Amino acid sequence: MSHKHNIIVCQGTGCISGGSEAILSALQDEVKNNNLEDTVLVKQTGCHGFCQRGPLVVIEPEELFYSHVTPEDIPEIAQSLKDGGKPVERLFYRDTVTDQMLPHYNDIPFYNKQQRTLLKNCGHIDPENIDDYIAAGGYEALKKVLSGMTREQVIDEVKRSGLRGLGGAGFPAGRKWEACYKAEGDVKYVICNADEGDPGAFQDRSVIEGTPHSLLEGMVIAGYAIGAKVGYIYVRAEYPLAVKRLRTAISKAKKNKYLGKKILGTDFTFNIEVFQGAGAFVCGESTALVLSIEGKRGMPKASPRPRTTEVGLWDKPTLLNNVKTLAYIPQIIANGADWFAGIGTEKSKGTVILALTGKVVNNGLIEVPMGITLREIIFGIGGGIPDGKKFKAVQTGGPSGGCLPEHLLDLPVDFDSLNDAGSIMGSGGIVVMDEETCMVDVARYFLDFTQRESCGQCIPCRLGTKQMFDILDDITKGKGQPEDIDMLLEIGEAVAKTSLCALGKTAPNPVLTTLRFFRHEYEAHINEKRCPSGVCHMPES
Repeated sequence: MSHKHNIIVCQGTGCISGGSEAILSALQDEVKNNNLEDTVLVKQTGCHGFCQRGPLVVIEPEELFYSHVTPEDIPEIAQSLKDGGKPVERLFYRDTVTDQMLPHYNDIPFYNKQQRTLLKNCGHIDPENIDDYIAAGGYEALKKVLSGMTREQVIDEVKRSGLRGLGGAGFPAGRKWEACYKAEGDVKYVICNADEGDPGAFQDRSVIEGTPHSLLEGMVIAGYAIGAKVGYIYVRAEYPLAVKRLRTAISKAKKNKYLGKKILGTDFTFNIEVFQGAGAFVCGESTALVLSIEGKRGMPKASPRPRTTEVGLWDKPTLLNNVKTLAYIPQIIANGADWFAGIGTEKSKGTVILALTGKVVNNGLIEVPMGITLREIIFGIGGGIPDGKKFKAVQTGGPSGGCLPEHLLDLPVDFDSLNDAGSIMGSGGIVVMDEETCMVDVARYFLDFTQRESCGQCIPCRLGTKQMFDILDDITKGKGQPEDIDMLLEIGEAVAKTSLCALGKTAPNPVLTTLRFFRHEYEAHINEKRCPSGVCHMPES
Protein backbone atom coordinates (compact mmCIF):
# COMPACT_ATOMS: atom_id res chain seq x y z
CA MET A 1 0.00 0.00 0.00
CA SER A 2 1.31 3.42 -0.95
CA HIS A 3 1.31 6.05 1.78
CA LYS A 4 0.99 9.82 1.46
CA HIS A 5 3.88 10.37 3.87
CA ASN A 6 6.85 8.32 5.03
CA ILE A 7 8.42 9.25 8.36
CA ILE A 8 12.07 8.22 8.19
CA VAL A 9 13.71 7.79 11.59
CA CYS A 10 17.48 7.35 11.72
CA GLN A 11 18.41 4.21 13.59
CA GLY A 12 22.15 4.37 13.12
CA THR A 13 24.37 3.96 16.16
CA GLY A 14 24.87 7.72 16.57
CA CYS A 15 21.16 8.57 16.65
CA ILE A 16 20.34 5.52 18.78
CA SER A 17 22.81 6.77 21.37
CA GLY A 18 20.84 10.04 21.34
CA GLY A 19 17.53 8.29 22.00
CA SER A 20 16.12 7.66 18.52
CA GLU A 21 14.69 4.26 19.49
CA ALA A 22 12.26 6.02 21.82
CA ILE A 23 11.44 8.49 19.03
CA LEU A 24 10.68 5.65 16.59
CA SER A 25 8.41 3.95 19.12
CA ALA A 26 6.64 7.22 20.01
CA LEU A 27 6.00 8.02 16.33
CA GLN A 28 4.52 4.59 15.72
CA ASP A 29 2.21 5.03 18.70
CA GLU A 30 1.25 8.58 17.72
CA VAL A 31 0.41 7.58 14.14
CA LYS A 32 -1.76 4.75 15.44
CA ASN A 33 -3.48 6.89 18.06
CA ASN A 34 -4.30 9.56 15.48
CA ASN A 35 -5.64 7.02 12.95
CA LEU A 36 -2.99 8.00 10.42
CA GLU A 37 -1.90 4.45 9.54
CA ASP A 38 -3.50 4.57 6.09
CA THR A 39 -1.64 7.74 5.10
CA VAL A 40 1.58 7.68 7.14
CA LEU A 41 4.26 4.99 7.27
CA VAL A 42 6.93 5.10 9.99
CA LYS A 43 10.16 3.33 9.05
CA GLN A 44 13.66 2.95 10.42
CA THR A 45 16.80 3.53 8.34
CA GLY A 46 20.54 3.45 8.77
CA CYS A 47 22.78 6.44 9.40
CA HIS A 48 21.93 9.72 7.62
CA GLY A 49 25.48 10.96 8.18
CA PHE A 50 24.75 14.21 10.00
CA CYS A 51 25.28 12.61 13.42
CA GLN A 52 26.03 15.95 15.08
CA ARG A 53 22.39 16.99 14.51
CA GLY A 54 20.79 13.73 15.68
CA PRO A 55 18.39 12.28 16.42
CA LEU A 56 17.16 12.89 12.86
CA VAL A 57 13.71 12.52 11.32
CA VAL A 58 12.94 13.06 7.61
CA ILE A 59 9.47 13.38 6.11
CA GLU A 60 9.12 12.04 2.56
CA PRO A 61 8.28 12.86 -0.19
CA GLU A 62 8.59 16.49 0.98
CA GLU A 63 12.15 15.81 2.22
CA LEU A 64 11.54 17.85 5.36
CA PHE A 65 14.57 17.51 7.62
CA TYR A 66 14.10 17.64 11.39
CA SER A 67 17.13 17.60 13.68
CA HIS A 68 17.72 17.29 17.43
CA VAL A 69 14.32 15.61 17.70
CA THR A 70 13.10 14.55 21.15
CA PRO A 71 10.12 12.39 22.21
CA GLU A 72 8.35 15.59 23.28
CA ASP A 73 8.34 16.74 19.64
CA ILE A 74 6.48 13.69 18.36
CA PRO A 75 2.85 14.82 18.88
CA GLU A 76 3.57 18.03 16.96
CA ILE A 77 5.22 16.11 14.12
CA ALA A 78 2.22 13.76 13.90
CA GLN A 79 -0.22 16.68 13.86
CA SER A 80 1.73 18.30 11.02
CA LEU A 81 0.95 15.30 8.82
CA LYS A 82 -2.80 15.68 9.08
CA ASP A 83 -4.64 17.47 6.30
CA GLY A 84 -3.92 21.18 6.65
CA GLY A 85 -1.03 20.57 9.06
CA LYS A 86 2.06 22.75 8.96
CA PRO A 87 5.71 21.66 9.26
CA VAL A 88 7.45 21.98 12.62
CA GLU A 89 9.71 24.89 11.70
CA ARG A 90 11.59 25.04 15.00
CA LEU A 91 13.14 21.65 14.17
CA PHE A 92 14.54 22.80 10.82
CA TYR A 93 18.28 23.14 10.30
CA ARG A 94 19.56 26.69 10.75
CA ASP A 95 22.41 27.60 8.40
CA THR A 96 25.39 28.81 10.40
CA VAL A 97 26.49 31.26 7.68
CA THR A 98 23.22 32.85 6.51
CA ASP A 99 21.22 32.15 9.69
CA GLN A 100 18.38 30.93 7.44
CA MET A 101 16.09 28.07 8.36
CA LEU A 102 16.54 25.33 5.75
CA PRO A 103 13.55 22.98 5.71
CA HIS A 104 14.58 20.47 3.05
CA TYR A 105 17.20 17.75 3.13
CA ASN A 106 18.78 18.87 -0.14
CA ASP A 107 18.89 22.56 0.90
CA ILE A 108 21.50 21.85 3.56
CA PRO A 109 25.12 22.41 2.42
CA PHE A 110 26.24 19.38 4.40
CA TYR A 111 24.21 17.20 2.02
CA ASN A 112 23.92 19.09 -1.26
CA LYS A 113 27.69 19.34 -1.71
CA GLN A 114 28.16 15.59 -1.37
CA GLN A 115 27.93 12.86 -4.01
CA ARG A 116 26.20 10.07 -2.14
CA THR A 117 26.69 7.01 -4.32
CA LEU A 118 27.71 4.19 -2.02
CA LEU A 119 25.55 5.73 0.71
CA LYS A 120 22.64 6.58 -1.59
CA ASN A 121 20.27 4.15 0.15
CA CYS A 122 21.48 4.79 3.70
CA GLY A 123 18.89 6.98 5.36
CA HIS A 124 16.20 5.94 2.88
CA ILE A 125 15.66 2.17 3.15
CA ASP A 126 14.99 -0.08 6.11
CA PRO A 127 18.21 -2.10 6.53
CA GLU A 128 16.27 -5.02 8.01
CA ASN A 129 13.76 -5.18 5.15
CA ILE A 130 15.09 -7.01 2.09
CA ASP A 131 12.11 -5.82 0.04
CA ASP A 132 13.28 -2.23 0.51
CA TYR A 133 16.69 -3.14 -0.89
CA ILE A 134 15.17 -5.03 -3.81
CA ALA A 135 12.83 -2.13 -4.60
CA ALA A 136 15.90 0.14 -4.79
CA GLY A 137 17.50 -2.12 -7.41
CA GLY A 138 19.15 -4.53 -5.03
CA TYR A 139 20.31 -7.96 -6.27
CA GLU A 140 19.80 -6.95 -9.91
CA ALA A 141 23.57 -7.03 -10.36
CA LEU A 142 23.72 -10.57 -8.99
CA LYS A 143 20.96 -11.61 -11.39
CA LYS A 144 22.91 -10.04 -14.25
CA VAL A 145 26.08 -11.92 -13.28
CA LEU A 146 24.46 -15.32 -12.82
CA SER A 147 22.28 -15.06 -15.92
CA GLY A 148 25.05 -14.74 -18.44
CA MET A 149 28.40 -13.32 -17.31
CA THR A 150 31.50 -15.49 -17.11
CA ARG A 151 33.91 -15.17 -14.20
CA GLU A 152 36.41 -13.54 -16.53
CA GLN A 153 33.84 -10.97 -17.64
CA VAL A 154 33.01 -10.02 -14.05
CA ILE A 155 36.69 -9.61 -13.17
CA ASP A 156 37.31 -7.60 -16.34
CA GLU A 157 34.47 -5.24 -15.41
CA VAL A 158 35.99 -4.64 -11.99
CA LYS A 159 39.43 -4.09 -13.55
CA ARG A 160 38.13 -1.62 -16.15
CA SER A 161 36.23 0.35 -13.51
CA GLY A 162 39.48 1.36 -11.81
CA LEU A 163 38.12 0.48 -8.36
CA ARG A 164 40.87 0.55 -5.76
CA GLY A 165 40.70 -0.98 -2.30
CA LEU A 166 38.77 1.47 -0.13
CA GLY A 167 40.25 0.16 3.10
CA GLY A 168 43.07 2.67 2.76
CA ALA A 169 45.84 0.96 0.79
CA GLY A 170 44.26 1.62 -2.59
CA PHE A 171 45.44 -1.58 -4.32
CA PRO A 172 43.55 -2.15 -7.64
CA ALA A 173 40.63 -4.42 -6.75
CA GLY A 174 40.39 -6.07 -10.16
CA ARG A 175 44.03 -7.14 -10.08
CA LYS A 176 43.50 -8.76 -6.69
CA TRP A 177 40.38 -10.56 -7.93
CA GLU A 178 42.23 -11.81 -11.01
CA ALA A 179 45.16 -13.07 -8.94
CA CYS A 180 42.85 -15.03 -6.65
CA TYR A 181 40.88 -16.42 -9.60
CA LYS A 182 44.09 -17.66 -11.25
CA ALA A 183 45.55 -19.09 -8.04
CA GLU A 184 45.71 -22.88 -7.93
CA GLY A 185 43.29 -24.68 -5.66
CA ASP A 186 39.73 -26.00 -5.62
CA VAL A 187 38.92 -24.35 -2.27
CA LYS A 188 38.97 -20.57 -2.05
CA TYR A 189 37.55 -17.97 0.33
CA VAL A 190 36.24 -14.42 0.32
CA ILE A 191 36.83 -12.30 3.43
CA CYS A 192 35.34 -8.88 4.10
CA ASN A 193 37.39 -6.80 6.51
CA ALA A 194 34.77 -4.91 8.50
CA ASP A 195 37.09 -4.38 11.46
CA GLU A 196 39.64 -1.97 10.00
CA GLY A 197 40.43 1.45 11.33
CA ASP A 198 40.43 3.08 14.74
CA PRO A 199 37.42 2.69 17.05
CA GLY A 200 36.15 6.10 15.98
CA ALA A 201 36.12 5.29 12.26
CA PHE A 202 32.55 4.34 11.50
CA GLN A 203 32.34 4.37 7.70
CA ASP A 204 32.18 0.59 7.31
CA ARG A 205 29.88 0.23 10.27
CA SER A 206 27.47 2.77 8.79
CA VAL A 207 27.38 0.96 5.44
CA ILE A 208 26.61 -2.30 7.22
CA GLU A 209 24.01 -0.73 9.48
CA GLY A 210 22.35 1.16 6.63
CA THR A 211 22.51 -1.19 3.63
CA PRO A 212 23.87 -4.62 4.64
CA HIS A 213 22.54 -6.34 1.54
CA SER A 214 24.84 -4.29 -0.70
CA LEU A 215 27.78 -5.91 1.10
CA LEU A 216 26.27 -9.39 0.85
CA GLU A 217 25.53 -8.94 -2.85
CA GLY A 218 29.08 -7.76 -3.48
CA MET A 219 30.51 -10.74 -1.63
CA VAL A 220 28.37 -13.24 -3.54
CA ILE A 221 29.51 -11.71 -6.84
CA ALA A 222 33.11 -11.85 -5.65
CA GLY A 223 32.68 -15.50 -4.67
CA TYR A 224 31.32 -16.32 -8.11
CA ALA A 225 34.16 -14.45 -9.81
CA ILE A 226 37.03 -16.24 -8.04
CA GLY A 227 35.36 -19.63 -7.58
CA ALA A 228 34.72 -19.54 -3.82
CA LYS A 229 31.82 -21.08 -1.93
CA VAL A 230 32.33 -19.52 1.51
CA GLY A 231 32.80 -15.97 2.71
CA TYR A 232 33.55 -14.46 6.12
CA ILE A 233 32.71 -11.00 7.40
CA TYR A 234 35.29 -10.08 10.03
CA VAL A 235 33.63 -7.44 12.22
CA ARG A 236 34.57 -6.12 15.63
CA ALA A 237 32.37 -7.29 18.50
CA GLU A 238 32.04 -3.67 19.66
CA TYR A 239 29.60 -3.12 16.76
CA PRO A 240 26.56 -5.05 18.06
CA LEU A 241 24.05 -3.26 15.83
CA ALA A 242 26.12 -3.99 12.72
CA VAL A 243 26.39 -7.65 13.72
CA LYS A 244 22.65 -7.87 14.34
CA ARG A 245 21.75 -6.34 10.98
CA LEU A 246 24.27 -8.50 9.15
CA ARG A 247 22.80 -11.66 10.62
CA THR A 248 19.28 -10.49 9.84
CA ALA A 249 20.29 -9.71 6.25
CA ILE A 250 22.03 -13.07 5.83
CA SER A 251 18.95 -14.91 7.06
CA LYS A 252 16.64 -13.05 4.68
CA ALA A 253 19.03 -13.37 1.75
CA LYS A 254 19.07 -17.14 2.24
CA LYS A 255 15.29 -17.26 2.45
CA ASN A 256 15.05 -15.37 -0.84
CA LYS A 257 17.66 -17.60 -2.58
CA TYR A 258 20.34 -14.89 -2.85
CA LEU A 259 22.58 -16.91 -0.53
CA GLY A 260 23.09 -20.61 0.12
CA LYS A 261 22.68 -23.53 -2.26
CA LYS A 262 21.65 -23.10 -5.90
CA ILE A 263 21.46 -19.30 -5.74
CA LEU A 264 18.66 -17.96 -7.96
CA GLY A 265 18.12 -21.45 -9.35
CA THR A 266 21.68 -21.86 -10.65
CA ASP A 267 24.34 -24.39 -9.67
CA PHE A 268 26.27 -21.71 -7.77
CA THR A 269 26.51 -22.07 -3.98
CA PHE A 270 27.86 -19.44 -1.62
CA ASN A 271 27.46 -18.99 2.12
CA ILE A 272 28.54 -16.15 4.41
CA GLU A 273 29.48 -16.34 8.08
CA VAL A 274 29.98 -13.49 10.55
CA PHE A 275 33.19 -13.65 12.60
CA GLN A 276 33.47 -11.24 15.53
CA GLY A 277 36.95 -9.93 16.24
CA ALA A 278 38.26 -8.27 19.38
CA GLY A 279 38.78 -4.86 17.79
CA ALA A 280 42.55 -5.05 17.47
CA PHE A 281 43.84 -2.27 15.22
CA VAL A 282 46.58 -4.52 13.85
CA CYS A 283 43.99 -7.00 12.53
CA GLY A 284 43.31 -4.58 9.73
CA GLU A 285 46.45 -6.15 8.22
CA SER A 286 45.48 -9.07 5.99
CA THR A 287 47.65 -11.84 7.44
CA ALA A 288 46.83 -10.83 11.03
CA LEU A 289 43.13 -10.91 10.22
CA VAL A 290 43.42 -14.35 8.63
CA LEU A 291 45.24 -15.73 11.67
CA SER A 292 42.53 -14.29 13.92
CA ILE A 293 39.79 -16.13 12.01
CA GLU A 294 41.85 -19.32 12.32
CA GLY A 295 41.73 -18.92 16.10
CA LYS A 296 45.31 -17.74 16.46
CA ARG A 297 46.80 -14.54 17.76
CA GLY A 298 46.32 -11.76 15.22
CA MET A 299 49.88 -10.79 14.23
CA PRO A 300 51.19 -9.95 10.76
CA LYS A 301 53.32 -12.63 9.11
CA ALA A 302 56.92 -11.81 8.39
CA SER A 303 58.04 -10.93 4.87
CA PRO A 304 58.80 -12.25 2.35
CA ARG A 305 55.58 -14.20 2.29
CA PRO A 306 53.06 -15.36 -0.34
CA ARG A 307 50.19 -12.99 -1.00
CA THR A 308 46.87 -13.78 0.66
CA THR A 309 45.41 -14.37 -2.80
CA GLU A 310 47.76 -17.38 -3.04
CA VAL A 311 48.05 -18.55 0.59
CA GLY A 312 45.37 -17.13 2.82
CA LEU A 313 42.75 -18.57 5.15
CA TRP A 314 43.75 -22.13 6.11
CA ASP A 315 46.48 -21.80 3.46
CA LYS A 316 43.92 -21.51 0.67
CA PRO A 317 43.69 -18.68 -1.91
CA THR A 318 41.70 -15.88 -0.29
CA LEU A 319 40.22 -12.65 -1.60
CA LEU A 320 40.21 -10.03 1.14
CA ASN A 321 38.47 -6.69 0.55
CA ASN A 322 37.08 -3.92 2.72
CA VAL A 323 33.32 -3.28 3.23
CA LYS A 324 33.17 -0.24 0.96
CA THR A 325 35.07 -1.99 -1.84
CA LEU A 326 32.69 -4.96 -1.87
CA ALA A 327 29.55 -2.84 -1.41
CA TYR A 328 30.50 -0.88 -4.54
CA ILE A 329 30.56 -4.04 -6.71
CA PRO A 330 26.77 -4.29 -7.31
CA GLN A 331 26.65 -0.72 -8.60
CA ILE A 332 29.67 -1.26 -10.86
CA ILE A 333 28.13 -4.40 -12.36
CA ALA A 334 24.69 -2.83 -12.72
CA ASN A 335 25.84 0.51 -14.15
CA GLY A 336 28.98 -0.60 -15.96
CA ALA A 337 32.68 0.01 -15.51
CA ASP A 338 32.59 3.24 -17.53
CA TRP A 339 30.06 4.76 -15.13
CA PHE A 340 32.34 4.21 -12.14
CA ALA A 341 35.47 5.24 -14.04
CA GLY A 342 33.77 8.55 -14.84
CA ILE A 343 33.76 9.56 -11.17
CA GLY A 344 36.86 10.85 -9.40
CA THR A 345 40.34 11.40 -10.83
CA GLU A 346 42.52 9.66 -13.37
CA LYS A 347 44.21 7.42 -10.78
CA SER A 348 41.60 7.40 -7.99
CA LYS A 349 38.16 6.50 -9.28
CA GLY A 350 34.79 6.71 -7.60
CA THR A 351 33.88 8.30 -4.31
CA VAL A 352 35.29 8.12 -0.81
CA ILE A 353 33.43 8.02 2.51
CA LEU A 354 34.98 10.22 5.17
CA ALA A 355 34.29 10.83 8.86
CA LEU A 356 34.52 14.61 9.23
CA THR A 357 35.12 15.68 12.82
CA GLY A 358 37.07 18.01 15.09
CA LYS A 359 36.95 21.82 15.11
CA VAL A 360 34.47 22.18 12.25
CA VAL A 361 30.88 23.44 12.26
CA ASN A 362 29.28 20.37 10.64
CA ASN A 363 30.50 17.00 11.87
CA GLY A 364 29.43 13.69 10.38
CA LEU A 365 29.79 11.03 7.73
CA ILE A 366 30.17 12.32 4.17
CA GLU A 367 30.65 10.85 0.70
CA VAL A 368 32.51 12.87 -1.90
CA PRO A 369 34.16 12.21 -5.28
CA MET A 370 37.85 11.40 -5.24
CA GLY A 371 39.83 14.53 -6.00
CA ILE A 372 37.72 16.97 -4.02
CA THR A 373 39.98 19.37 -2.09
CA LEU A 374 40.41 19.55 1.65
CA ARG A 375 39.16 23.13 1.47
CA GLU A 376 35.89 22.10 -0.18
CA ILE A 377 35.35 19.45 2.48
CA ILE A 378 36.18 21.59 5.50
CA PHE A 379 34.67 24.91 4.46
CA GLY A 380 32.04 23.80 1.92
CA ILE A 381 30.52 20.70 3.51
CA GLY A 382 31.86 21.23 7.01
CA GLY A 383 30.89 24.90 7.22
CA GLY A 384 34.33 26.07 8.35
CA ILE A 385 35.80 26.61 11.79
CA PRO A 386 33.34 27.49 14.59
CA ASP A 387 33.42 30.56 16.82
CA GLY A 388 35.39 32.65 14.31
CA LYS A 389 38.65 30.84 15.03
CA LYS A 390 41.36 30.21 12.45
CA PHE A 391 42.13 26.92 10.76
CA LYS A 392 45.47 25.39 11.77
CA ALA A 393 45.71 21.81 10.49
CA VAL A 394 43.82 18.74 9.31
CA GLN A 395 44.71 15.14 9.87
CA THR A 396 43.60 12.57 7.30
CA GLY A 397 43.49 8.80 7.49
CA GLY A 398 42.93 8.02 11.15
CA PRO A 399 45.53 7.72 13.95
CA SER A 400 48.33 6.95 11.49
CA GLY A 401 47.57 9.85 9.19
CA GLY A 402 49.63 12.97 8.71
CA CYS A 403 48.75 16.48 9.88
CA LEU A 404 48.60 18.96 6.99
CA PRO A 405 48.82 22.77 7.31
CA GLU A 406 46.79 25.61 5.79
CA HIS A 407 48.87 25.98 2.63
CA LEU A 408 47.84 22.43 1.64
CA LEU A 409 44.09 23.06 1.90
CA ASP A 410 43.74 22.87 -1.87
CA LEU A 411 45.28 19.39 -1.92
CA PRO A 412 43.05 16.84 -3.70
CA VAL A 413 41.79 14.05 -1.50
CA ASP A 414 42.92 10.92 -3.31
CA PHE A 415 45.34 8.10 -2.61
CA ASP A 416 48.40 9.50 -4.36
CA SER A 417 48.07 13.18 -3.39
CA LEU A 418 47.73 12.38 0.30
CA ASN A 419 50.65 9.94 0.20
CA ASP A 420 52.85 12.52 -1.52
CA ALA A 421 52.04 15.04 1.22
CA GLY A 422 53.09 12.62 3.97
CA SER A 423 49.60 11.52 4.94
CA ILE A 424 47.33 8.62 3.93
CA MET A 425 43.76 7.89 2.91
CA GLY A 426 43.71 5.28 5.67
CA SER A 427 40.46 4.67 7.48
CA GLY A 428 38.94 7.86 6.07
CA GLY A 429 39.08 10.11 9.10
CA ILE A 430 39.25 13.90 8.65
CA VAL A 431 40.11 15.64 11.93
CA VAL A 432 40.07 19.44 11.72
CA MET A 433 42.13 21.52 14.17
CA ASP A 434 41.91 25.22 14.96
CA GLU A 435 44.38 27.82 16.24
CA GLU A 436 43.98 26.62 19.82
CA THR A 437 45.28 23.13 19.01
CA CYS A 438 48.80 22.17 20.11
CA MET A 439 50.40 20.12 17.35
CA VAL A 440 52.94 18.52 19.70
CA ASP A 441 50.10 17.33 21.92
CA VAL A 442 48.23 16.05 18.83
CA ALA A 443 51.25 13.97 17.77
CA ARG A 444 51.55 12.63 21.31
CA TYR A 445 47.81 11.76 21.41
CA PHE A 446 47.81 9.72 18.20
CA LEU A 447 51.10 8.00 18.93
CA ASP A 448 49.75 6.96 22.30
CA PHE A 449 47.00 5.06 20.45
CA THR A 450 49.20 3.39 17.84
CA GLN A 451 51.92 2.30 20.30
CA ARG A 452 49.27 0.73 22.50
CA GLU A 453 47.82 -1.12 19.49
CA SER A 454 51.19 -2.55 18.39
CA CYS A 455 51.14 -6.34 18.44
CA GLY A 456 54.71 -6.24 19.74
CA GLN A 457 56.08 -8.71 17.23
CA CYS A 458 58.72 -6.49 15.60
CA ILE A 459 61.22 -4.38 17.51
CA PRO A 460 60.94 -1.16 15.48
CA CYS A 461 57.23 -0.84 16.14
CA ARG A 462 57.22 -2.26 19.67
CA LEU A 463 60.08 -0.17 21.01
CA GLY A 464 60.33 2.66 18.50
CA THR A 465 56.79 3.93 18.96
CA LYS A 466 57.17 3.72 22.75
CA GLN A 467 60.43 5.70 22.63
CA MET A 468 58.82 8.34 20.44
CA PHE A 469 55.85 8.59 22.75
CA ASP A 470 58.08 9.02 25.81
CA ILE A 471 60.00 11.83 24.09
CA LEU A 472 56.78 13.58 23.09
CA ASP A 473 55.39 13.15 26.58
CA ASP A 474 58.48 14.81 28.05
CA ILE A 475 58.26 17.69 25.56
CA THR A 476 54.62 18.41 26.48
CA LYS A 477 55.64 18.48 30.15
CA GLY A 478 58.46 20.97 29.65
CA LYS A 479 61.18 18.32 29.92
CA GLY A 480 62.23 18.34 26.28
CA GLN A 481 65.86 18.67 25.19
CA PRO A 482 67.20 20.31 21.97
CA GLU A 483 68.38 16.95 20.66
CA ASP A 484 64.84 15.49 20.93
CA ILE A 485 63.78 16.80 17.53
CA ASP A 486 66.57 15.02 15.69
CA MET A 487 65.96 11.92 17.77
CA LEU A 488 62.24 11.90 16.86
CA LEU A 489 63.08 12.25 13.18
CA GLU A 490 65.67 9.47 13.33
CA ILE A 491 63.47 7.02 15.21
CA GLY A 492 60.37 7.91 13.19
CA GLU A 493 62.09 7.30 9.86
CA ALA A 494 63.56 4.02 11.13
CA VAL A 495 60.18 2.78 12.38
CA ALA A 496 58.53 3.70 9.08
CA LYS A 497 61.16 1.90 7.01
CA THR A 498 61.71 -1.25 9.05
CA SER A 499 58.40 -2.16 10.71
CA LEU A 500 56.79 -5.40 9.68
CA CYS A 501 53.33 -4.13 8.75
CA ALA A 502 51.44 -0.96 7.87
CA LEU A 503 50.65 -0.17 11.52
CA GLY A 504 54.30 0.42 12.30
CA LYS A 505 55.14 1.88 8.90
CA THR A 506 52.48 4.60 9.25
CA ALA A 507 52.53 5.16 13.03
CA PRO A 508 55.21 7.92 12.81
CA ASN A 509 53.16 9.96 10.31
CA PRO A 510 51.60 12.34 12.88
CA VAL A 511 55.05 13.02 14.36
CA LEU A 512 56.94 13.39 11.08
CA THR A 513 54.35 15.71 9.53
CA THR A 514 54.00 17.93 12.60
CA LEU A 515 57.79 18.20 12.73
CA ARG A 516 57.81 19.06 9.04
CA PHE A 517 55.06 21.68 9.09
CA PHE A 518 54.95 22.86 12.73
CA ARG A 519 58.56 22.54 13.89
CA HIS A 520 58.34 25.98 15.52
CA GLU A 521 55.87 24.60 18.07
CA TYR A 522 58.30 21.88 19.07
CA GLU A 523 61.06 24.47 19.41
CA ALA A 524 58.88 26.69 21.60
CA HIS A 525 58.13 23.75 23.91
CA ILE A 526 61.80 22.72 24.14
CA ASN A 527 63.70 25.99 24.04
CA GLU A 528 61.25 28.38 25.67
CA LYS A 529 59.36 25.87 27.85
CA ARG A 530 56.20 27.37 26.40
CA CYS A 531 53.16 25.87 24.68
CA PRO A 532 52.06 28.45 22.04
CA SER A 533 48.47 27.17 22.21
CA GLY A 534 48.34 27.05 25.99
CA VAL A 535 47.34 23.39 25.98
CA CYS A 536 50.34 21.69 27.58
CA HIS A 537 50.99 22.15 31.30
CA MET A 538 54.49 23.54 31.32
CA PRO A 539 56.44 24.03 34.59
CA GLU A 540 56.48 27.54 36.00
CA SER A 541 59.77 29.35 35.36
